[in-house]
Amino acid sequence: MEFSRIFLFSCSVLLLCSSLAYGQAKSPPAPVALTPTPTPAPAPAPEHVNISYLLSVAGPFNTFLDYLESTKVIDTFQNQANNTEQGITIFVPKDSAFKNLKKPSLSNLTADQLKQVMLFHALPKYYSLADFNDLSSKGPVSTFAGGQYTMNFTYKAGTVGLDSGWSITKITSAVHSTDPVAIYQVDKVLLPEAIFGTDIPPMPAPAPAPDVSPSADSPADDSKDSNSPKSSPSKSSSHRIMNLGICSQLILAVLGGVVLLF
Repeated sequence: MEFSRIFLFSCSVLLLCSSLAYGQAKSPPAPVALTPTPTPAPAPAPEHVNISYLLSVAGPFNTFLDYLESTKVIDTFQNQANNTEQGITIFVPKDSAFKNLKKPSLSNLTADQLKQVMLFHALPKYYSLADFNDLSSKGPVSTFAGGQYTMNFTYKAGTVGLDSGWSITKITSAVHSTDPVAIYQVDKVLLPEAIFGTDIPPMPAPAPAPDVSPSADSPADDSKDSNSPKSSPSKSSSHRIMNLGICSQLILAVLGGVVLLF
């Protein structure tokens, strides 16, 4: 009886030890430290485009830039270029274009009209040169001045033509053409019909061809010579030859008669 108690007690101790050992073996592993996923860097902000700087260093556009600054239109263009998704396209006349502009003159415009003329030189969207191929088939295109300030475009063999109603010109070079800003050089100041009306001055007549005097051996000269007094010497010489012939015949006749007498 005593032996069975000892046996049961021993089995209980062994069972308890084995359960403790099994629990320790099945204990969960220590947690693994997780590496945090790096946050992607924000996209860089688009580069600020300074239109005043581009016009001042790109070419002879000082007169146009002066008008933009005096009318505060440069601020409107800057805001459109850097704070909108559409971008801007600007047509810039050279300084010589303003010097050749004598009639009509910009000096007779009001401050508001001059501002509208400057706004008329831009489109409220970025257009590459290739985009004008589709733009030319859409008819009149609204400019930055809005309303009835429209312009027509043509596209032929890569050349872009502009027709403002008063001014017909073309793009001669690309000053800057990187989205969102396109600046193109033109040879004439763009004058809208909304301000200057439809009384477009006529094109100057071509210069007359220089008078070319006929050459000395032309038929006209021969006819003039035949009617001129210079023909009289030829007639007098022929008369002299005839008179000499008659005189020689008379002399021969006289000499023949003298011979017969003797």
